[in-house]
Amino acid sequence: MGFSQWLSLTFIFHAFLSLPISSEPSLSPEVLPQIPVDFLDLAKRPELFDWMVGIRRKIHEKPELGFEEFETSKLIRAELDQMGIPYKYPLAETGVVGYIGTGSPPFVAIRADMDALAMQESVEWEHKSKVPGKMHACGHDAHVAMLLGAAKILQDHRHELQGTVVLVFQPAEEGGGGAKKMLDDGALENVEAIFGIHVYAAHPIGTVASRSGPILAASGFFEAVISGKGGHAAIPQHTIDPILAASNIIVSLQHLVSREADPLDSQVVTVGKFQGGGAFNVIPDSVTIGGIFRAFSKESFIQLKQRIEEVITKQASVHRCNATVIFNEKEKPFYPVTVNDKDLHELFQKVAGDIMGAQNILDKQPTMGAEDFSFYAEVIPGYFFSLGMKNETQGRFESGHSPNFRVNEDALPYGAALHASLATRYILEKQSKLNLPKGSIHDEL
Repeated sequence: MGFSQWLSLTFIFHAFLSLPISSEPSLSPEVLPQIPVDFLDLAKRPELFDWMVGIRRKIHEKPELGFEEFETSKLIRAELDQMGIPYKYPLAETGVVGYIGTGSPPFVAIRADMDALAMQESVEWEHKSKVPGKMHACGHDAHVAMLLGAAKILQDHRHELQGTVVLVFQPAEEGGGGAKKMLDDGALENVEAIFGIHVYAAHPIGTVASRSGPILAASGFFEAVISGKGGHAAIPQHTIDPILAASNIIVSLQHLVSREADPLDSQVVTVGKFQGGGAFNVIPDSVTIGGIFRAFSKESFIQLKQRIEEVITKQASVHRCNATVIFNEKEKPFYPVTVNDKDLHELFQKVAGDIMGAQNILDKQPTMGAEDFSFYAEVIPGYFFSLGMKNETQGRFESGHSPNFRVNEDALPYGAALHASLATRYILEKQSKLNLPKGSIHDEL
């Protein structure tokens, strides 16, 4: 690469920073760390911060369930129109995909989920959910606001982007597998990497948490109908009792983890649904049970699914019952293991360190939670991380899926800056590596 090309690339970096152009044709360590700092300063400015807060509160007041996010999607599209950002719509029913930059490679995506949960909000405040039985109890309203905030920052610097940032606004993360449908509809066409954020109540404001490798489990749902023969509870000899059969099935399912799984290979089987009978003195004809199963490897997950079906059907047979097992993958797709890419982890540590300070990057232990971001990370390199929002001076912040869940809106600038900085740094590093001759001393940034 010639000096003039290097000088051009150096100009790109300094255009972000509004600094004088150096005559040194290199990706100097002094230049790159300043971009995230400047982006955070922008995100904290009252005009942008207040705008993100307003977006988040509008969405919070009108929560919509998976694949029903029509008003949320309409709001997003209106904001993108206002910013002059082109987009595709609809994908996966209500999804929106926006584009900032040249329209050419490298392409990098940043993602937010849009859906709410079917639960009643218990938090009393001015912007409480106005829809009975629906609530943003997992922070997806904040995720959308942060991604739109990042879009504003990036759109203001679009002429300096030597690549394309893809904004993914996705429906139905909460069990609906919206990410899979977004993929099927071409949301990540040409995209080489993707980043995702989730607000997290357990970590302090101003911190992030993640790790390389598997971070969240593969997840699936199952339901089973155990059929027997009903009758009077006082003469059980004339019945075939499905409640007894179902009870033994539930106990046997727990043995799959305690006696068949490697203790070092995390797995979970939980039965959370048991429906059968409506009277004290009647044995019902059938019982329905349902639950979840999770594992940290694809092989363990497949084995667990197979054994769940075997245990249910064979235990039912022991008790003279019949059983039908339904996994219903069409409505509730199995989520793969969420695996964070090793190279993206290194990039994340650089960017998060620039914004938060290295001491505020926490190591996140893997958990048995699940995320449909895993569908993206299964096909291209992906990176998913938690954004802290705990502040004890503001009271207790409940974990997700609680009717008392609150978002600390002071976290919004951090999320917007991280989104924008990760995408920018990815493009800049990718471009520099593509343009460097093999064996150059600048191969490592």
